[in-house]
Amino acid sequence: MNLYREYIEGGKDFADYETLKNGFKIKIPDNFNFAYDIVDRYAKDAPEKRALVWCDDHGGERIFTFKEISEESQRAANFLVQHGIKKGDVVMLILRRRFEFWYFILALHRIGAIAVPATNQLLQEDIEFRTNAAQVKMIVSFDDPKVQTEIERAMPKSPTVRTLVTVGQNRGSWQSYHAEEPSLSTEFKRPEGDAATNNEDIMLLYFTSGTSGYPKMVQHNFLYPLGHIVTARYWQNVVDDGLHLTIAETGWAKAVWGKLYGQWLCGSAVFAYDMDSFKPDLLLRKMERYGVTTFCAPPTVYRYLIRQNLGKYDLSKLSYCVTAGEALNPEVYNKFYEQTGLKMFEAYGQTEATVMVGNFPGMEPKPGSMGKAAPGYDVEIVRPDGTKCEPGETGAIVVYLDKQRPFGLFAGYYHDEKNTEAVFADGIYHTGDVASYDEDGYIWFVGRDDDVIKSAGYRVSPFEVESILQQHPAVLECAVTGVPDKKRGQAIKATIVLTKGYEEGKKLELDIFDFLKQQTAGYKQPRILEFVKDLPKTISGKIRRVEIRENDAAKSDSSD
Repeated sequence: MNLYREYIEGGKDFADYETLKNGFKIKIPDNFNFAYDIVDRYAKDAPEKRALVWCDDHGGERIFTFKEISEESQRAANFLVQHGIKKGDVVMLILRRRFEFWYFILALHRIGAIAVPATNQLLQEDIEFRTNAAQVKMIVSFDDPKVQTEIERAMPKSPTVRTLVTVGQNRGSWQSYHAEEPSLSTEFKRPEGDAATNNEDIMLLYFTSGTSGYPKMVQHNFLYPLGHIVTARYWQNVVDDGLHLTIAETGWAKAVWGKLYGQWLCGSAVFAYDMDSFKPDLLLRKMERYGVTTFCAPPTVYRYLIRQNLGKYDLSKLSYCVTAGEALNPEVYNKFYEQTGLKMFEAYGQTEATVMVGNFPGMEPKPGSMGKAAPGYDVEIVRPDGTKCEPGETGAIVVYLDKQRPFGLFAGYYHDEKNTEAVFADGIYHTGDVASYDEDGYIWFVGRDDDVIKSAGYRVSPFEVESILQQHPAVLECAVTGVPDKKRGQAIKATIVLTKGYEEGKKLELDIFDFLKQQTAGYKQPRILEFVKDLPKTISGKIRRVEIRENDAAKSDSSD
């Protein structure tokens, strides 16, 4: 049993890209609420259908049916209401990959409260910023002493937070969910009248990664889950009664791309591996043991997996693999394909949206290309004057909204009219990203607009140069940026973290320069190399090129 066809006009599937792009359209239901209309529907019509398969590194294992998920989320809703949470209140969830995450996010949907999923990597200042920006009323956290200590440190400067809730072990004055759980009713009546949720109500708030400044608050409404039908069915290719694994931790938007909405709409169970740390061998053994059928991870994860000799794992149930989050190196694609016979299907999206560009059914993936525009998204690559770019020409990625507003596109930035108006100027969504088309209409990512390097009249993609550099055995990680140059406007610089066993020096520099000369055009080749121990990153692990540029500018100013 799956429900997604009920929300597609015509209720049919699409076997190839052109019919998908031209024929896919979502029906707008009245007052859609994922918890009641999807989870409770499965609980009623297919109560024993598998919903969530959970395990950890300590022998823990739970398999939940939709009936159990429905009941547990109703318990959690009763708990939240008893502790003062009502429609419109903001609750932060710091639950890593604990199964209670599914209880609480669905419970918040039931109430009409606003969920703010957050990563367990947040420190005191990060928490203070988020609680004040979003006016958080409650924080629900799992029982990690480090995480909960950071939360407690943030409380003196978090005046809106009324209640701290611990999941797992009791902690001081915190409210203990599991202590109260046995006494909570598994029935929570759907609110009516003014207390009921509406399609346009805010359901989720996500903080952006903050690669170029302070994080912004992305708000999604109650129709957002329907946008992930495309994510799950036509990009991830999940199947009814399958088992899908998306690596992402629940603090990031990618988690609801792959751990909740689209998968359950399409009838697939979700696999949640609450790992202490990422270990490729353990991950593969879990995928083997539980029979994962579809898999999503960033290219970095695939780079580690191909080093494991995949032939020694039984991945026979794995039928489809996708990737997103960074540019895919063709070498990684090819090696994974050689070892598994599975192609990787890349896609592009943002916290602000669902899949906007992807490799869909009937398309032959081109390693490194994001694919083509997703159904429902009128995507173009344009010049500064708004005219469409020619193949091979770099321009801004925009989404036209005059014909339709895509399901899954965010409603704006929370309490931030200025930034909202800027990104939706002229009735167009300006993504802030840069890309190009090829002759076949496939789209190739270049970078954030601020990251694109303008050198000697050329526009150079940092991702493209980084992808080449990472093929050199000495390069573990790298970031490519532009530095001021009187002759070229900007010179290309590569900041490099070396692989263990390599030492910086003139000989290695020359070797890397020689390698680059053989691999890419002269205008793309870095003129400056800097070796560092680590790169500046956001909490989500994205490289902060802006920080590298600022440091270089400060060094230049001090030397003048």
